[in-house]
Amino acid sequence: MPRFYFDFYLGSDSSRDEVGSEIGSHRTAEIAVMRTAADLTRDRLLKMQSAVPDDIRIEVRDEHRQPVLAVTVSIQVERAGPIPPDE
Repeated sequence: MPRFYFDFYLGSDSSRDEVGSEIGSHRTAEIAVMRTAADLTRDRLLKMQSAVPDDIRIEVRDEHRQPVLAVTVSIQVERAGPIPPDE
């Protein structure tokens, strides 16, 4: 079974996958990385108070450690004016 490596980039933080995971196909790895990015985005947004959201990027490498694909999640907030103070 092929091995895939998921490298995480969260804003200025990064984590390189040195172990990898056995995943049946490139398509299954693509679905797994999209789900992982979505879960990570949800978790980070739930924990956020007044922080600026960072881009989330997950790069996938194959068993030869060659790049296969990448998923980037970016959320931008465009305000029409200043934020009113919390009540």
